[in-house]
Amino acid sequence: MALAKRGLGKGGPEVSALGLGCMGMSEFYGHSDREAALATIAAALEAGVTLLDTGDFYGMGHNEMLLAEALRGKRDQAFIQVKFGAQRGPDGAFLGIDARPASVKTALAYSLRRLGTDHVDLYQTGLDPAVPIEDTIGAIGDLVQQGYVRHVGITNVDANTIRRAHGTQPITALQFEYGLMSRDIEHEILPLCRELGIGITAYGVLSRGLLTGSKGSGEGDFRNVLYPRFQGENLTRNERLAAALAKVAQSEGITAAQAAIAWVASRGADIIPLVGARTVERLTEALRSPLHLSKEALSEIERAVPENAVSGERFMVAH
Repeated sequence: MALAKRGLGKGGPEVSALGLGCMGMSEFYGHSDREAALATIAAALEAGVTLLDTGDFYGMGHNEMLLAEALRGKRDQAFIQVKFGAQRGPDGAFLGIDARPASVKTALAYSLRRLGTDHVDLYQTGLDPAVPIEDTIGAIGDLVQQGYVRHVGITNVDANTIRRAHGTQPITALQFEYGLMSRDIEHEILPLCRELGIGITAYGVLSRGLLTGSKGSGEGDFRNVLYPRFQGENLTRNERLAAALAKVAQSEGITAAQAAIAWVASRGADIIPLVGARTVERLTEALRSPLHLSKEALSEIERAVPENAVSGERFMVAH
């Protein structure tokens, strides 16, 4: 059965109803296997997945080069969205965001070279506190006019920033963490995006594996360091929610991952879940998620993981 399509934003491009998040193929979640990653991307394309999500700081260029290798001779099958702006040191440490107009254009030049393409389909960044969002988005708009970027995106910003950005250049999509354990977007940001006709690409659909029983995988796994939900008593409490979800999923004849993906997909045709699969097996499981569950099943899923029931912040908060 062919994978369904969804429009990315009002009047925007048509892409696959599920996207593949490629970040974990390079770092953050412990050891990654290059051959498994290439096989997963190939399987995704074969199944009709067109939306591929990467970032120039994922593996500090590694992820883009990996994607270029996987897409050799197949570029026309993919809608590539690239995040930029995060600055990193030689040791991998995060140093902040640089979204000055000249930096925007320089970052894209390097991304195009690493990706082996003459354009990216959607280019997006978060907010640089030192740069007005109008300047950053205006620079991406210049790149659209020059043909190097097809669509403008933005990620992890508040409602006021979204409105200002959209007033500068039409925003096609917002990328934000959204799932059963992360529902902040519903209260102000999602209604605004619908008012403005901005689509949503949702990452963290499985709460970085928390909803499927993952506890992190040791050295090189950022979940053990940056994400309080994987630590101490928070993990114990959150595991109870994951167990409750698994029980509901089993009663529906699906897995916990499929239930979580289906729930996000059910929140609206303007939302595209990004699945961070790193193996063909995980990808296959995700692609078998039912995009239409009964109202009763969806209600049971929400009761298993109620809003605000998760323990711990999404990210480590600096003091």
